[in-house]
Amino acid sequence: MNELREQVRERYAQAVGVVTETGTHAEESTGCCGSDGGCCGPNTASFGFELYEIGERESLPEAAVLASLGCGNPMAVAELNEGEVVLDLGSGGGIDVLLSAQRVGPSGKVYGLDMTDEMLALARRNKQEAGVDNVEFLKGYIESVPLPAETIDVVISNCVINLSEDKPAVFAEMFRILREGGRIGVTDVVASDELTPADRAERGSYVGCIAGALSFSEYREGLEGAGFTEIAVDSTHEVNDGMHSAIIRAAKPIRG
Repeated sequence: MNELREQVRERYAQAVGVVTETGTHAEESTGCCGSDGGCCGPNTASFGFELYEIGERESLPEAAVLASLGCGNPMAVAELNEGEVVLDLGSGGGIDVLLSAQRVGPSGKVYGLDMTDEMLALARRNKQEAGVDNVEFLKGYIESVPLPAETIDVVISNCVINLSEDKPAVFAEMFRILREGGRIGVTDVVASDELTPADRAERGSYVGCIAGALSFSEYREGLEGAGFTEIAVDSTHEVNDGMHSAIIRAAKPIRG
């Protein structure tokens, strides 16, 4: 796991360099979702900042937008409410954290979790430029979240879970940190059920968000195994042959 994790870390550190040194979008060098450019297919708007509404993008520091390498827009999924506590897994340059902060307001709070020092430094600069106080960026891994159990209302993530080699641990951590009745609203790359792991590897690399993607059935089964209910895994668009950007929703049930 450590070798692959380091490959992912290096790719996202490279993305920060592109943004800060050239002032261009990270995809100009690293490709979509941190890949070598092979995963987007014919639709160049399948990944990155173009999946956000212009009004959303204009409300944020430019560097937060330019560092976006996701496959969807969790803000169109999570339906955040005033006063909620939110965690973004793999928060990158902070685009989804800062947008979430606007939605939960000063009575709420948003945590961003990332393992890459360069991304965390960029996100903290973006937080300062945006002038928000209800945001905190944490260093750590999505398989071992440095937060207490049952402290989060909503977990969001954008094209990150597919990068983990231990997805059951990620699902278990999401379940652990959520309060009863809490929910997840994430976007991720998901494979058609008929594609084998070898088929997925043929379509793109692990660090490019393709080879490590779960199938639709595997995603549902993984969430169910962690204890989630009200599970939905729905494709929004195809990013490669049999590979989809998908919206994933689920809830932590209330005991009793």
